[in-house]
Amino acid sequence: MQILTPFLVMMRARQLGRQFRDIERSVRALPKRNRERLSTLTLREIGQASRSDFPHLYGTAPEARYLPWGQGTEAGYERACSNNAEVALRGIALWLAVAYHETKNSPHASLQPQHRQLMQLLRELKEVHSNGNTVESWMHDTAAA
Repeated sequence: MQILTPFLVMMRARQLGRQFRDIERSVRALPKRNRERLSTLTLREIGQASRSDFPHLYGTAPEARYLPWGQGTEAGYERACSNNAEVALRGIALWLAVAYHETKNSPHASLQPQHRQLMQLLRELKEVHSNGNTVESWMHDTAAA
């Protein structure tokens, strides 16, 4: 298993990187109003995930708990590709939340670039908020997670 783990992590990092590029493109294409909504949805999803027993498995069915990683990013990515704007926003928020928790404290160096890219996008979403108090609480809430 020790030989297989680095390969699996490398494949996961490539998958998250590929999905991240599509998610980032979708976020940047959103009008300001939808970005504000996405920011709120993402904060809510990150908070809900942090309250679960295994935040990186948020959005994963209980019977799939023992997989190497959860199904939340897949579910979020599929929804993010939807033609329905509301479903797409919720999918992006789910993907960002699960990917954040999955990469946050990962002991694997190959997932750290994905976490840095993700944090940059989350910072940009924070800045969309016009209320300074909301912006300040954004990172404090996620840092506590």
